[in-house]
Amino acid sequence: MVIEREGLIQFGGKDATVVGPDIEIGDKALDFEVQAQDWSLYLGLKETQGKVRIIAAVPSLETSVCDRETRRFNEEAAALSDDVVILIISADLPFTQKRWCGAAGIEQVIVLSDHKDVDFGAKYGCLLKDQRILRRAVFVVDRDDQVVYVEYMPALGEEPNYEEVLHAARSAL
Repeated sequence: MVIEREGLIQFGGKDATVVGPDIEIGDKALDFEVQAQDWSLYLGLKETQGKVRIIAAVPSLETSVCDRETRRFNEEAAALSDDVVILIISADLPFTQKRWCGAAGIEQVIVLSDHKDVDFGAKYGCLLKDQRILRRAVFVVDRDDQVVYVEYMPALGEEPNYEEVLHAARSAL
């Protein structure tokens, strides 16, 4: 059964319909299918098994806030343990992501596309139904696939609390 909710976030000054439940700390993280920049299938948890994951959902890399957030996580990734991986997920097409990452010099984080089936967005309560983009959120999932940190931004233009996200990831090691 698909869960749809309104009143959580606005898009263009109007309530947007969010598909999927909100994830909570302590939940078992669900694996999800997205596409890598070469259009291959990427199973988010399976491909990063044994690592602590920071998973950031962003509306589009082509916006200033998503650009800033992805660049920030890319910079922070260099100072993290090799046992932490950062996934940035948007509904942008893979070739758009590849072009943007190349131009921005993004090499420390894994940028993935949820455009095809919006599997991640629906499972993690991030899909804005009518716009078919993701609302901004960050999750930290430990090595045992337990969710140890969740932050849903109340507005699309707000950035996450980077220090809290990084602290949660380091604490999960």
